[in-house]
Formats: sequence, structure tokens, C-alpha cells
Amino acid sequence: MAKESKKEPQELTVEQRLKTLFQLQTTLSKIDEIKTLRGELPLEVQDLEDDIAGLSTRIERITAEVAELKSNIATKKVEIETAKASISKYKEQQENVRNNREYDFLTKEIEFQTLEIELCEKRIREFSAQEEEKSRELISSNEQLEERKKDLEVKKNELDEIISETKQEEERLRETSKILETKIDPRLLQSFKRIRKNSRNGLGIVYVQRDACGGCFNKIPPQRQLDIRSRKKIIVCEYCGRIMIDPELAGVTIEHKEEPVKERSSRRRRTTTAE
Repeated sequence: MAKESKKEPQELTVEQRLKTLFQLQTTLSKIDEIKTLRGELPLEVQDLEDDIAGLSTRIERITAEVAELKSNIATKKVEIETAKASISKYKEQQENVRNNREYDFLTKEIEFQTLEIELCEKRIREFSAQEEEKSRELISSNEQLEERKKDLEVKKNELDEIISETKQEEERLRETSKILETKIDPRLLQSFKRIRKNSRNGLGIVYVQRDACGGCFNKIPPQRQLDIRSRKKIIVCEYCGRIMIDPELAGVTIEHKEEPVKERSSRRRRTTTAE
């Protein structure tokens, strides 16, 4: 029995294969419609998640930089206090010097420590300016992060709502497509999937519309139309490569409009008769 079930797809007639293939196309097109309904929401959610991750990393980096700047400021303040203490000590020593050489040495040390204090104060101003700038950047990044989180919550809710509404329908359609795929010749199925993948509208099989391909709308030669209606072999459009099927087999009714030219010609005949 297992061997017979494996041979079943090959035993289908061309007409049955085409009909099953068109049913598969219809099912897959409905799945595509559900995906279209979701629109760009999945991509928007992904982009927002990436933005949030990037902003979080940026905030961590800025926070670390602010902490380092504060540490540098604190270090320079300690150095200033140390320099001031050294100046006080040197000034006391100047009062008890024994010669001009010692006095000049202490004077130079005081000048050096004074320059160190000025340099530290300069560095503190620079670090403070950088800290202020980084703090503003941190506040801005946190505001952006909160906005992105709110946007993400809204987009996720929209996406979850659409998914919840279409989930059962999509699962049913996917199950149907799997069943239909088991009935189609693997090579034909593979070709169909390849054509469908290369097609912008996702159509791998189309029915003939007004003597033209339903995919690219190029005219089909009369003999080729007969071959399609005979349903004896798989016919592919020579322009777009899509598989073509007879509208009647696809279950589609094509309305034929009357040619306006005939009306004009009949009017001309009536006019001629009257004359």
C-alpha cells in the first residue's frame, strides 16, 4: 500500500495535475494575502528592536564615559589639594631657609605647584564641559529609547492582533497546501515553486485571458491555445515562463464583450441601404 501511495502523484492525468496545481496556487495566494495584510509590520518591529538594542548599547557607553570623566575630575581635585598642601609646606620652609639657594629652590617648587594647580583646573573645566555634553547626550538617548519602546509596544500590539485574527486561517491554508503538494509530481512541484519565486506577484500558474497569458498578458498563438484547451500536456508561456491553464479547468468564467466595431459596420450598412 505504501508503494502505491508513492506512485499516486505520477498516476494523475495532466488535467488532474493542472487542476491540483491551480488549487495549490489559489491556496498559496491566500497565504500571501494574509502576509500582505500584515504589511511592513514585522520589518518595522524588527527595525525598532534593532534601534532599541543600539540605543541601549550607546547609553551604556555614554554612562561609562560620564563616570570616567567624573573620576578624572575627582582625581584632579585631589591633585589640586595635594599641590596646595605642598605650597603651604614650601612657604613655611622659606621662612627658615639658611641661604638664597634654598630659597630659590623653594620658590621654583611653589611656582611649579602653582602651575600644576592651574593645569588641573584647566583639565577640570575640560572634563566638566565634556561631562555636561555627555550628560545631555545621555538624556537625549534615554528619551529616544523611551519613544522607541512605546512605538515598539504599539507595533507589536498591532502585529499580534493581526496574527491572532489570521492565525487559524493561515494554519488551515498551510495544511491544505501540504496535502495538495503530496498529490503533485515532485519535479513539476519544484518547477512551479521556482517559477513562483521568480514571479513578482507570486503566480506560478495562470489561466488564459482573452487569448493571452494571464501573467504577462502576451498573446498566445492559436495552436498553443488549442494545446492548452486539450489538457494533454503542460504548456508554459514562452514570454514569462508561467504554467498556463484553461480557464474552464481553473473554474473561472471569462466574460466576452461584444466588439464595438461590428455595431459601427452594421450602422454603415443601414445607411447605405437607406441611400
